[in-house]
Amino acid sequence: MRQRQHLEHIEEPRRRGRHRSLEAKTAILKATLQLLERESLRKVTADAIARRAGVSKATIYKWWPNKSMVALDAYLAGMTERVAMPDTGSAEEDFTEQLKSLTAFYTSTLGRLFCQFIAEGQSDPGFLASFRERFLYARRDAARVMWRRGVDRGEIRSAVDGEIVLDLIYGPTIFRLLAGHGSLNDSESEAMVEAVFGGIRRLDYQPAKKKTGRAVKRHKRHI
Repeated sequence: MRQRQHLEHIEEPRRRGRHRSLEAKTAILKATLQLLERESLRKVTADAIARRAGVSKATIYKWWPNKSMVALDAYLAGMTERVAMPDTGSAEEDFTEQLKSLTAFYTSTLGRLFCQFIAEGQSDPGFLASFRERFLYARRDAARVMWRRGVDRGEIRSAVDGEIVLDLIYGPTIFRLLAGHGSLNDSESEAMVEAVFGGIRRLDYQPAKKKTGRAVKRHKRHI
């Protein structure tokens, strides 16, 4: 009995410590998002993040090597919240809806950090590698799921190289984001996906009955 009470006494502080750590991390990410919506990545400092989060700078460096990595985590959290990965029953509709939400995010104040991350990576190869690993590769893994569903249901020709198609779907948006030569909106997103699917769609494909709007909406909330 005494031994069990002793173990409970040990475990309780550990649980409190984990809770405080989670609270501190959440506060840091929230503070970083708030600062990045007002200032550029170059202007936001670790000191400013610490002050706004109500923690010490040492607490930030306990979990992140520099403020760019804090910003990347905050950016990814914001993106996960705002960008849908739908399952409508049609790969073309999935990519269209996903590209629309992605474009809306990229053109938001937070989303414009994408260009700043690319710029930061030119002088920091380590950060660029992390950006590719945690942002690019992770997003492509999610997009491959939509692609594979389309192939499996017979909507897309299986002989087409999926990696090239993903570049064709998302490449124009990224190019317009970086170069600023064209508009980014819902109609442009629809046109981009339609143009790609015009070349990869199986001509004999018969789409199944569409899901209701309510069913699609409910699925998105669980992503």
